[in-house]
Amino acid sequence: MNSTPMTRAQRHSLEKVAKSLVESCVRNALEDVHAGIFPSSQSGDYSDVKVVTPYGEIPWTRLGRISDEEMKVLMIDIVNKTYTFLRYLEELAAESAQTRHWDRPKLDQDLMISVRHRRAVRRSPR
Repeated sequence: MNSTPMTRAQRHSLEKVAKSLVESCVRNALEDVHAGIFPSSQSGDYSDVKVVTPYGEIPWTRLGRISDEEMKVLMIDIVNKTYTFLRYLEELAAESAQTRHWDRPKLDQDLMISVRHRRAVRRSPR
């Protein structure tokens, strides 16, 4: 898909940067959301788990896990972390002991649809 072929070394370097960026900017921003007690499910699909509120029970499978306000705060935090990371890429793009064991990144098919669409728009005569 890329118009310029990448060498194996370039691809490996980009994979390390991607993992480092996600760890620094996304995973670390999600710590507060991830913290807390997660329920167990005897059925395995969480259809047997419910949240009890003063207004009734909410099935776990229908429960929103993050409010709009929390999402806004989270997105601002991730954008700021990502901007800082990209601004200081040389200093921050280092593989950690944790990311070294993550799966290799793959191109996201949904984003690749956007890539193909935008390339087609750029190439079309105006």
